[in-house]
Amino acid sequence: MHVLHIITGLSDGGAEAILYRMCKFDKEYKHTVISLMGKQKYGPMLTNIGVDVYVLDFPKGKIRLLGLYELYKFIRQIKPDVVQTWLDHADLIGGVIARLAGIKNIVWGVHHTALVRGESKLSTIYISKINIFLSYFIPKKIIYCAEESRIAQEKIGYKKTKGEVIRNGYDIEAYIQNKYLGENFRNELGISINKFLIGHVGRYDPQKDLSNLIEAFSLLNRDNFDFHAVVVGTDLDYDNQDLVRMLNKNGLEKRINLQGRRNDIVAVMNGIDLFVLSSKSEAFPNVLNEAMLCGTPCITTNVGDARVIVGDTGWVVTPKNPQVLAKTILKAAKEKHLNNDSWIQRETACRKRVVENFSLNEMVKKYKEVWSCAEK
Repeated sequence: MHVLHIITGLSDGGAEAILYRMCKFDKEYKHTVISLMGKQKYGPMLTNIGVDVYVLDFPKGKIRLLGLYELYKFIRQIKPDVVQTWLDHADLIGGVIARLAGIKNIVWGVHHTALVRGESKLSTIYISKINIFLSYFIPKKIIYCAEESRIAQEKIGYKKTKGEVIRNGYDIEAYIQNKYLGENFRNELGISINKFLIGHVGRYDPQKDLSNLIEAFSLLNRDNFDFHAVVVGTDLDYDNQDLVRMLNKNGLEKRINLQGRRNDIVAVMNGIDLFVLSSKSEAFPNVLNEAMLCGTPCITTNVGDARVIVGDTGWVVTPKNPQVLAKTILKAAKEKHLNNDSWIQRETACRKRVVENFSLNEMVKKYKEVWSCAEK
């Protein structure tokens, strides 16, 4: 089977990472990728594993008419068995153009829960409204990465009979427990192995609610709790003046280290004692699984399917509540300090939960089942 993937872009995001892992893992089907924008982070990585990658170079938030025609011609030329689209813009553009090109086996991919005016991009909200109508005609199936995502989209009007939930899967060999990597990471930052180190990996986005995390850190700092934190991800660096001002305002400039985007996330996850996700909205947050595969316990806000991921290996708190978040961080730190055996058991349980429930093999198998169903 030849699967053509059409995705909005190939930057550093959850859906993009899952697409890359799928193409790398699956050697049975032929995979081709078209990015509406550029190659960005994952384009060269896909090329390196032998996947053909084509880009349409749409400017951010805009459409090139010539690019639409190029997409139409390309689909007509390669005649894929299935077109799998990823994210709202690609669901709309890729789905419509694929149908015009004569492809009937179209599967959409939705990777968010609720879109909120003032927090989500207006263009994404408008496109989602168009997709509600098109969901009855364009895709044969709609894959949601989380049950909460399916519920949210069907509540606003997406075609209910087409929905399938396939939770993200992870390469369990790529994310490993390795104390040596963790120690090297701490040494690079000049952080003692005895210092309680909290980590956050993501990107600078309103949905990630960094203000919630920083306020929780501020409360811990006021209570003289001795901790250090490292924040990693796109635009989470010292060039981000809004973020730097937020740290300075809360007196956290010596507590928090902004690392920006890094390519050694396994080392980061092994180097921290506790991972914290402070988001106000998610679907199926990949970073929780990545941390847990490295044996790092997590605190997460109750967003999307985060509770399903963490289970009883970590802690789930209400979103937008820095007081509760701070108390829970303190609770976790006390457990590690006072009951190391319990903490070691928790670390082991973290990895075991992801290995047993969210393997890459199982995810690819379920995608193939949907593609086969769409082909009939």
